[in-house]
Amino acid sequence: MATEQPTSTTRAGLAPGAATGDATAVAHPNIALIKYWGKRDERLVLPWTDSLSMTLDVFPTTTRVRLDPAAGQDTVTLDGVPLEGEPRRRVVAFLDLVRERAGRASRAVVETRNTVPTGAGLASSASGFAALATAASAAYGLGLDATGLSRLARRGSGSASRSVFGGFAIWHAGQPDHGADPDLGSYAEPVPVPVDELDPALVVAVVDAGPKAVSSREAMRRTVDTSPLYRPWAASSQADLADIREALRRADLDAVGEVAERNALGMHATMLAARPAVRYLSSATVTVLDAVLELRRSGVSAWATMDAGPNVKVLCRRAEADRVAGVVREAVRGGSVHIAGPGPAARLLDADA
Repeated sequence: MATEQPTSTTRAGLAPGAATGDATAVAHPNIALIKYWGKRDERLVLPWTDSLSMTLDVFPTTTRVRLDPAAGQDTVTLDGVPLEGEPRRRVVAFLDLVRERAGRASRAVVETRNTVPTGAGLASSASGFAALATAASAAYGLGLDATGLSRLARRGSGSASRSVFGGFAIWHAGQPDHGADPDLGSYAEPVPVPVDELDPALVVAVVDAGPKAVSSREAMRRTVDTSPLYRPWAASSQADLADIREALRRADLDAVGEVAERNALGMHATMLAARPAVRYLSSATVTVLDAVLELRRSGVSAWATMDAGPNVKVLCRRAEADRVAGVVREAVRGGSVHIAGPGPAARLLDADA
């Protein structure tokens, strides 16, 4: 049985809690098979429901955090371009949280390289904040274990809590009355899966790599506040989670895919019922969904899932991924198609890497 395990969040030879002042980390996006959609607490980023995902082995984000005690403010760049507006505010707020926990005031220089399209529904915030959490916690000397790192990453982006881990991971919503600190109950952890038997791949169809007209945060708020379908979907999502965990335990890819597809379509239905509606699905999205249905009718195990965006991810067997990618590529016509497998946990890079 092959399973993905979290890696250490400290460099070899670095004692837990020792600040490096300069750390670089890499993390990968994850795609939720049971979706996270909607927060019960905006400040702590606590979700209404549990979610389950697969970390990918494509589209890594690499982030360096270097402390600069002489600086009067943080410097934040993405792919060499200074961040501005809300994206910069989110990073600085996250660094403020790290500084508060570390008891340090030093500002930081943050340099991020993203290989996933940003803001297009391809989990760029998951890989981004998982990498930032890993690098910043090392630079400031927090000395977190994997669970603590997952909690920290969650404060930047909920789905980042899952990208701390490789392979399959579940993010626990936690309970509203979890002791004196509700933050403690919401974190991700690995899900043991017989990966060799399951033989999973995700064919990622990028039909539109541009930024979304409505951010995920705004779409979540609108859906939770106004959609009459949200509460029923949230209740059914818990049943979906139980079903998919059992299917993963059995390495039953068809059952995994069936649950994942219905969960994703249900999430998008809640958005369409919001007031005003949030519609991420485009005509190109529907074309890919139709192609996936035709693949199943021809005997290929292929199942679609979508995050908050128009792009489609198709769960299939690794042995059939090339065939699925070829059919999807014909359907996309102008987009791009990538094949991904289960990816690694977030990790620190050596200084000379």
